[in-house]
This record gives sequence, structure tokens and C-alpha cells, in this order.
Amino acid sequence: MSAAVSVRLDVDKDTGVAVVTLDRPGRLNAVDLDTVRELQRVWRELRFDDAVRAVVLTGAGGRAFSTGLDRDAVVPQPASPYMQDDPLLTVGPKANDLWKPVVAAVEGMACGGAFYLLGECEFVVAGADAVFFDPHTTYGMVSAYESVLLAQRMPYGEVARMMLMGTAERISARRAFEVGFVSELTDTGGALAAAVACAAVVAGYPPAGVQGTVRALWAAKEATRAMAFAQAPHLISLGNLPTEQQAELFAGRRGGGFRVR
Repeated sequence: MSAAVSVRLDVDKDTGVAVVTLDRPGRLNAVDLDTVRELQRVWRELRFDDAVRAVVLTGAGGRAFSTGLDRDAVVPQPASPYMQDDPLLTVGPKANDLWKPVVAAVEGMACGGAFYLLGECEFVVAGADAVFFDPHTTYGMVSAYESVLLAQRMPYGEVARMMLMGTAERISARRAFEVGFVSELTDTGGALAAAVACAAVVAGYPPAGVQGTVRALWAAKEATRAMAFAQAPHLISLGNLPTEQQAELFAGRRGGGFRVR
């Protein structure tokens, strides 16, 4: 593969498990527009590979699963609030019509736009050093799509606190496990192996039944998600500070100053 490729795909034909790795460790696996296109390509490729029966999604480098949309990504926007373009809406497996089970393996930070991906995985395995937070409100932005996705996976009070507290707090892997967002907690560095082990078990079952179960689970929350997503563009248009003011707040950030709970 070319060094420019930002998503790595490794397939074990013996177990039927594919590992998809966000491979931009120098940018904390932030998703730029090339990464969006690579993920779309990978998810669609996996739809047609019958040798792959389960998937693990992870991030390279250990410091972060992903910190969401790359701040340097330029996404031109129409003037109308009815036609907002959000590249992360098409970054996940379900958005690309992949109904093979996807397990997330998280080490380090997962924040902001990373929840578009985690929100479309079947379950999350996390290393002990993993932390989860959402910086939107700190920088004058509405957390809309991320909030909708996590509100379907965490108790309301927990997700509301995470979204509203912004960069002042981070949820530890332990806390995420306690509230049910993380299904398995491992030692630091152990998330990928544990996620692959789970995926290998699932990949050993007849695929039609597994994929039908994934589709049924998603259908249970699909209508609510669609209705909530329909409100998101207007809320973002109304609530976001102008881009220049967001950039000023981001530029003025300081390291540390947060608590982990």
C-alpha cells in the first residue's frame, strides 16, 4: 500500500476477521477528506468479500483511536442551512450499507467526530488508558450528530454531561465500562487482541444469521436516529459560532486543565 493511504485493511482468511486501522497516528488518527474516501472504499469492499465475516475497527499508534474531523480539513458549505455538508455522515459502516458486525478497539483518546464511527459499531472494547470526551461546546459548536448517536448507547445523564462539559472532563475507560458504553475493559494495549477474539467467535457462526441480527439491532433504533438527525443541520446552523470565532477559541486552548472521571 502507498504511504499516503490513511486506512489500513488486514484480512485473516482463516478466521474470517478483517482489521480496519485508522492510520494517521501523527494526527491522532483525525479524519481528513482522504480518510473519509478511504473508509467508504474499505466498507464497500468488505461488503463483497465473503471471506470476511466480522470486522474490527481500531486506530494506529496507541495515543488515540481518533480525534474526529481533522481541523485542517476544508469542507465548503452552501449558504443554506438546508444543505449542510458533513463528510462524517458517510464515514461509518452502516452508512455504507455494511451489515457485517464491526467491533471497535479503542486505546487512548476517542472524541468528537470519532463517535460517528463508534456509534456505528456493534460494541466497543477499550484499553485501560482510553478516554472519551466531546469538545464541541468548548469551541462554540453544537454537538448534534455525536449526541444523537451516543444518546442511543449511554444513559441520558452520562452522555449529556459528556457533551455539555466539553474539554473540562474526560470519561475514563472504567467509567465508560460502568455505564455500558464499553462492553469489555482490558489492560492498556490489550483492546485490539480482545476485540479480534470476539470478532473471531462471531465470524465462526453462519453469516446470514449474524448479519440479520446486526440489521435487526440497527432497525431497533434507526427511526429515532433518522428523526433526530433531521433536526441536526438546523441546530448546527443556529448554534455554531462563526468559523473564525471557533478557530480563536481552539487556538487559545491550553493543555491539561481537565479531570478524568
